[in-house]
Amino acid sequence: MTDSKRRLGMVMDPIAGIKPAKDSTLAMLLAAQRRGWELIYFEQRDLSVRDGVPSGHGRFLEVCDDPDRWYELGEPWQGNLDGLDTLFMRKDPPFDMEYIYTTYILEIAEQRGLLVVNKPASLRDINEKAYTAWFAHCTPPSLITRSRSAIKEFLAEQRKVVLKPLDGMGGKSIFVVADGDPNTNVILETLTDYGGKYTLVQRYIPEITAGDKRILLIDGEPVEYALARIPAPGDPRGNLVMGATGEGRPLSQRDRWLCAQIGPALSSKGIVFAGLDVIGDYLTEINVTSPTGIRELDRQYGLDIAAMLIAAVERRLSS
Repeated sequence: MTDSKRRLGMVMDPIAGIKPAKDSTLAMLLAAQRRGWELIYFEQRDLSVRDGVPSGHGRFLEVCDDPDRWYELGEPWQGNLDGLDTLFMRKDPPFDMEYIYTTYILEIAEQRGLLVVNKPASLRDINEKAYTAWFAHCTPPSLITRSRSAIKEFLAEQRKVVLKPLDGMGGKSIFVVADGDPNTNVILETLTDYGGKYTLVQRYIPEITAGDKRILLIDGEPVEYALARIPAPGDPRGNLVMGATGEGRPLSQRDRWLCAQIGPALSSKGIVFAGLDVIGDYLTEINVTSPTGIRELDRQYGLDIAAMLIAAVERRLSS
C-alpha cells in the first residue's frame, strides 16, 4: 500500500456481522476498491478528538464479493481524519446520543477539509420521518404530535392511519390503526409515552399492498429503478427485515416528480446518498443515515449503483 492512493474511510457496524449478499455498505467498499481506492475500516469507538483534532484508529481493509469470506483486515491505520480523502458515515441507527456525538467528531474533520458522506450536520438535522414535513405537498395527510387527543381527532378524520415513532427504523413499533379499533388507547399510550414523545401519524395508503418503494438518490439524482418492498401476508410493513419481498420496478412519472421536488434540497445539504420511501403516489420517509437496496437492484437490473456513488464522490472532490 502506498500513500499515493486515495483513501476512503468507512465508519460502519462490525463488518463481521453484516449480510454480504444484501449489504449496501459492502457494495460501496467493493466499488471503491475496484476504482483504486485504499480502504480504512472504522467503528464508532475508533474515533476521538484531542485538542480539537479529530483522529481515528482504524484498520486497512480489503473486501471480496464472496458470501463466505467478504473481508480481510490489514495493518492498523492511525492518523488525523482529515488525512483521508473522504469518509463515509454508514453506522446504522439507533439515532441516539452516541450517534450525534460521532457526527460532532466528523463535523470537526469536515471543517478541516474532509469530505464526509453524508454531511454530519445534515445527518443530525434530517430526521428520516420528521423531515417529510418540509415536503408536505409530496406526502399523505400527516401529523407530528405528542397529543393523544390530536391523534384521535386525526384518526376520526382519516379513518385509518399509520403511526410511527420518530426514532424508529426497520419497521419496528409501526402500527396501523382504524377508527374504532379497541386497541387505540393502548397504542397511543405506548407510542407517545403518555404524551412524553412525538409520534408521526400518516393517512394509511392502501397501495402498500403493491409495495413500499425505495428510490435511491445519488447527489440528488434518482437511480432509474426503485425497489418495491412488498409486505409479507398479514403484515402491513414494507421492510425487508420484517419479511417483505424486494421487487425492482422502473420509476413512474410521479416517482420522478417526487425526486425533482426533494433531490436538489438534499444535495444542497450535502446528502450524497439518500433513499426516498414512496407508497403509491406519496412520500412517507427520507432516509439519509444508511439507505439500503443497492445489491437487490444491482442483481435485478445489472447495475452498479455503488460505482455511480463513488463517481459522484470523486466529482465532489475534484470540484
